[in-house]
Amino acid sequence: MAKRAIYSGTFDPITNGHIDIIKRALNVFDEVIIGVASSNTKKPMFTLEQRVQLIKSATKDLKGVDVKPFDTLLVKFAKQNNILSIVRGLRAVSDFEFELQMGYANNSLDDSIDTIYFMPSLQNAFVSSSIVRELIRFDGNYNHLIPTNIKEEIKQCI
Repeated sequence: MAKRAIYSGTFDPITNGHIDIIKRALNVFDEVIIGVASSNTKKPMFTLEQRVQLIKSATKDLKGVDVKPFDTLLVKFAKQNNILSIVRGLRAVSDFEFELQMGYANNSLDDSIDTIYFMPSLQNAFVSSSIVRELIRFDGNYNHLIPTNIKEEIKQCI
């Protein structure tokens, strides 16, 4: 039986840090479903459809990756996909506190679901979608923070 996990987030937009975590997860799991949260309350810069397409393009060469949008509790999405492992990335201590709370909350909803935490490489430890969005807004250079193969697609979306 294949080992499967969900890596969820808004991915607004997907960054090299996200790709780093996906690759690390693929070293442990046979399949990683990237769950793209609609996150309407966050008012994303990119539409859900754009984010899904950007992720598909960014991960097209990674075997074992599937991309699915969702608009429900993560635990429910995991159950719908018969998955018992959630992958999360940790960059700093501030991430740890939030992610630990979310992991405990998810486990309180379904104690059969575990959360696995991965740290990105040092070169990606500071990369976040928030930083990329700010650079986009203020016409800064963000090319080194996103997957090379989606640079033109991002320009078309903005």
